[in-house]
Amino acid sequence: MNLDPRLLSILAAIVDHGGLTEGAKALGKSQPSVSRSLSMLEDRVGTHLFEPNKRPLVPTPFCLSLAAEGRKVLEAQRTSAMLITQYKGGKSGAVRIAGTPFFMDGVISEMLASYQMEHAGLRIDQSYGYASEVKTGLRSGSLDLGVLPMNTAEVDADLEFTPILPGRNVIACRVGHPLLRKKGLRVGDIAEYAWIAPPANSPLYHDLRRVLEGIGVRDFKVSFSGGSLSAVSNVLTGSDALTVLPYSVVYSLRRQNKLAALSVKIDHPDRNLGLLYPKGSLSPATSRFIKYLEAEFKNLSNVIQRHEQNELWRHGGKRH
Repeated sequence: MNLDPRLLSILAAIVDHGGLTEGAKALGKSQPSVSRSLSMLEDRVGTHLFEPNKRPLVPTPFCLSLAAEGRKVLEAQRTSAMLITQYKGGKSGAVRIAGTPFFMDGVISEMLASYQMEHAGLRIDQSYGYASEVKTGLRSGSLDLGVLPMNTAEVDADLEFTPILPGRNVIACRVGHPLLRKKGLRVGDIAEYAWIAPPANSPLYHDLRRVLEGIGVRDFKVSFSGGSLSAVSNVLTGSDALTVLPYSVVYSLRRQNKLAALSVKIDHPDRNLGLLYPKGSLSPATSRFIKYLEAEFKNLSNVIQRHEQNELWRHGGKRH
């Protein structure tokens, strides 16, 4: 025999709240509606579920057994409603995000951790990739969101790009580097040091070449190339080598007290760090996460700008 689970949930409400009127109020239904539902259930099972002619209602042992099953239905309804609310609110589900390694490790990963502390029901699948790889993933449906440094001219018609941080690079070195104590840095001071080159297929590698050309360094020695942000950071902190990094990455790692930025103004790339995603409907989780990142980066941008003005150039850095 198949019973309508809604009838069982109504029975549980009647039993648990002590009567038809009370059960109806708990369910947000009218008393006549609940009374009809009880009659339907009694007709279906072929027996009275409450002792005849007794007030207040006294459930039969069989009624109590059915009510126990009805409570399971009510709990399933509550759980389902909660899950639906969380999903529609973007607090559950999954977000698949990819971006350039240095930004993902240096800036984004900490934001991911903070977000998941507040949204324990959300799964974040994070991977690495440059523009062409991320675009392919977005179009194939294997990615929901990309975090990339891009120029608006690079954004294809089927994708949306929201800038979240201006492109600003610095010459990075270890804390305690001799050049940090030197005032009025000149090209000759910088040229004698070895350089760490980012991965050759990264936008940052081309930035390094442009920066060196812009400050007049024609011949330079590369002591280390490629690797992750962790590897580059370890080589920097263990040597006097220099490299070019996004200022946001250097700033975000400041608590480790390992990296610093030279007070040398360099040309910044003609692009912004931004969020790349397909045009059209996004999952609630992706939409909510995008809003979170936009707010976080707005705050980060303001903090970095103040830090740049108050700390990086306090010794009168010069453009070369």
